[in-house]
Amino acid sequence: MADPILTIENLSVHFDTYAGKVHAVNGMSFEIQPGEVFGLVGESGCGKSVTGLAILREIPSPGRIVNGRIFFHGQDLMEKSEAEMQAIRGGRIAMVFQDPTASLNPVFTVGNQTTRLIRLHTDVDKKQAKERALAMYEEVGLPDPPRIFKSYPHELSGGMQQRVMIAMALSCGAEFLIADEPTTALDVTIQAQILDLLSELREREGLSILLITHDLGVVAETCDRVGVAYAGQIIEIGLVDDVLYKTKHPYTQGLLAALPDLAQGQALQAIKGSVPDGLRPVPGCAFHPRCPEVMEVCQSQRPPCTDISELGHQVFCYLYESEESAS
Repeated sequence: MADPILTIENLSVHFDTYAGKVHAVNGMSFEIQPGEVFGLVGESGCGKSVTGLAILREIPSPGRIVNGRIFFHGQDLMEKSEAEMQAIRGGRIAMVFQDPTASLNPVFTVGNQTTRLIRLHTDVDKKQAKERALAMYEEVGLPDPPRIFKSYPHELSGGMQQRVMIAMALSCGAEFLIADEPTTALDVTIQAQILDLLSELREREGLSILLITHDLGVVAETCDRVGVAYAGQIIEIGLVDDVLYKTKHPYTQGLLAALPDLAQGQALQAIKGSVPDGLRPVPGCAFHPRCPEVMEVCQSQRPPCTDISELGHQVFCYLYESEESAS
């Protein structure tokens, strides 16, 4: 297996607020292979988006990375200077957010914004930047690129704006894309088109993608592997088919059970309790107050990683650690 393009080791991010210290990310670890689409899935507030921002070292104040290492092509991004990170952001690593209207400046044409980004990260003149922008618009499937180039954001639909954002993200040769809920603000038909576009770009350009989402259906259709996050940490990780169809962790099982089954017409099943308060981290396994399988050890000690299969299916749960010890 090739060396990972991205490795996150024991990442922790805190926000210092008037109410106290919020533990937004609490020991997040995973890796992404070259050319892979890796899904990071979980409920709102589980640390998914903060993890994406941490990769770029763009945690907004009053947040800060308090622990962990982030390797990109084997180089620790935590040791890079701010000038080096500015070259990496938008250059080698790009990010697309869920709401393109909040990312595009309404007073400049999208062409102006795209060419400025290209000239910031590459050594090209204004004419060459325009040519590259038009080529990228065509590559992401935008109709009539010259018209798009002259358009203001409000003159484009949500789906077209998101395609512009993807074109901008890749216009400087980025090899790694962080897509943070890229389809949430779009209708169902456009969602499918954007996901298909990301898959095409992965195949055509060899792009590696971290897809941050709360939608297990998107994960099933788009990703190669998936990490399930809860309370700022990974609790189950592996190939999509293993995690979704050979589910081990009680939390992942609860997420899948909560999905609506229109064919059966059954009532939705809810996971009892609520997500832990980031101001007061739960000792031991973060899921233990809500877990139907909770044991005494879960309440005081964080469960170790247990290998379920040789294909990289791993779970952080004492249910399986106990079984291994007994066998």
